[in-house]
Amino acid sequence: MSRSERLFDLLQVLRRHRRPVSGRVLADEIGVSLRTLYRDIAALQAQGATIEGEAGIGYVLRPGFLLPPMMFPAEEIEALVLGSRWVAERGDRRLAEAALSALARIGAVLPAELRAEMDAAALFVAPGAPIPVDTIDAAVLRKAIRTERKLALAYQDAGGAASERVIWPFALAFFDQVRLLIGWCELRGDFRSFRTDRIARAELMEARYPSRRAELIRQWKQTKHAAGPPRAEAC
Repeated sequence: MSRSERLFDLLQVLRRHRRPVSGRVLADEIGVSLRTLYRDIAALQAQGATIEGEAGIGYVLRPGFLLPPMMFPAEEIEALVLGSRWVAERGDRRLAEAALSALARIGAVLPAELRAEMDAAALFVAPGAPIPVDTIDAAVLRKAIRTERKLALAYQDAGGAASERVIWPFALAFFDQVRLLIGWCELRGDFRSFRTDRIARAELMEARYPSRRAELIRQWKQTKHAAGPPRAEAC
């Protein structure tokens, strides 16, 4: 176990104890010597963790300490690398750039040993079928979801029929070969899914939709099991 992983584990153990806990108990839970434990506590205190106590009395972590990025254990780093690589491969252009930028920011603050693990991560995303190109900026869709605002869409279904819609967008679903915008459609009075590559125009409206996004997601989840997986609007 690397030192960074050990410090991460020690913080997690301290968070579980609301009352002072002896150094011997902490050392046993982490699986290190008492001497190593004292050094690790000093290292965390130097990084800003408010760990109160002393040898022979016990230690307690006061609330408010935020875990620094360098404290990711190895498996979390692998998950971040794999997820970022998938988004870079299958997301829209802005999202792909953001994923690579985030990964670079994390790598910049990791200690050398963990940065080497991140660079050498052997988890890759296999190439998939080409995703149809969107004609609209997907960032507009994500902004509408974040801000809970209505979207005015010009949409064309699989048969080529065009329609104008006002929807309450609350989710984007990413599949291997297609992306779906999911929302409540005012025209249909029901939940609908729209292929993003068939959206000819997407305008962010000033009006917020009357429900909260979390509530729409909850209602949608209740209905989607009976209807099966989301399908693109076909009518």
